[in-house]
Amino acid sequence: MASSSSSFMILLLNALLLVSFFQFSVATGRKLNELVQEQPSVPLKYHKGALLSGKISVNLIWYGNFKPAQRAIISDFFSSVHSTSTQSKNEPSVSTWWKKTEKYYHLPTSTRKPTSLVLKLGRQIFDEKYSLGKSLSNKKIVRLASRGEQRNAINVVLTSADVAVDGFCSSRCGTHGSSISATKKSKFAYIWVGNSETQCAGQCAWPFHQPIYGPQGSPLVAPNNDVGVDGMVINLASLLAGTATNPFGNGYYQGPAEAPLEVSSACTGIYGTGAYPGYAGNLLVDSSTGASYNANGANGRKFLLPALFDPATSTCSTLV
Repeated sequence: MASSSSSFMILLLNALLLVSFFQFSVATGRKLNELVQEQPSVPLKYHKGALLSGKISVNLIWYGNFKPAQRAIISDFFSSVHSTSTQSKNEPSVSTWWKKTEKYYHLPTSTRKPTSLVLKLGRQIFDEKYSLGKSLSNKKIVRLASRGEQRNAINVVLTSADVAVDGFCSSRCGTHGSSISATKKSKFAYIWVGNSETQCAGQCAWPFHQPIYGPQGSPLVAPNNDVGVDGMVINLASLLAGTATNPFGNGYYQGPAEAPLEVSSACTGIYGTGAYPGYAGNLLVDSSTGASYNANGANGRKFLLPALFDPATSTCSTLV
């Protein structure tokens, strides 16, 4: 038994169709050349599949060498999605950004009742000895993802800057998909994102690094002073929104299934109002560091998060 596995070309948004066992995956649609793509003129189509709902644990699988400070940045991002702390409620906030996905859970359809999704940070698993080597195939990514919970979970595989992954940099910055549990009684969702700082920061960490392609504007200062990890947060945010609204390849998306535009990838390159090729949009700037951001998070963190496609207005909605 096999199902189609798609790898979405970030640079040109072209499709690369792969085949793997019990797996569907979609790479982030974030372009490498800063171009703001033409957004869909109609809401993303619902393909009658299940969305993630209820209480879902987000488990982090750290593969390779991450500093404690780097792990804290990403952990704080996920903690901010449904955080109740006062610090994370400073607007605009990560939780306000995430609420934009809730509109997809309450759209009227003939096949699905309104549901809700609550994410919580779950287990953290560490593989600092590179148990599967420093060159990973798609199958190895799924094996790593399988180390997390396999029910009511999103297992997030994070690879360090010295780990090569098939298609990384050349066609994608990360993927999201699903796999069947070991008992084959349920599916679990997973995300993979790599740290691009030393391999392709100009492709996967824009706008915090000079781009390889397109208009050569000055890079922005990363809000957490880590180009690679702040870039990972952007890709994680995009893939998290896609996972919630299209976890199994038959949820909300526009276009062909092998190259879908999802809630975030439909708004590639847009982070603030007025975005255009080479310009991320009007953003907030930290007066003490000069860093650009558009969302406040837990523990005083600041993040830059991608625009999400609003089904009510058929436009890309930003926080600032």
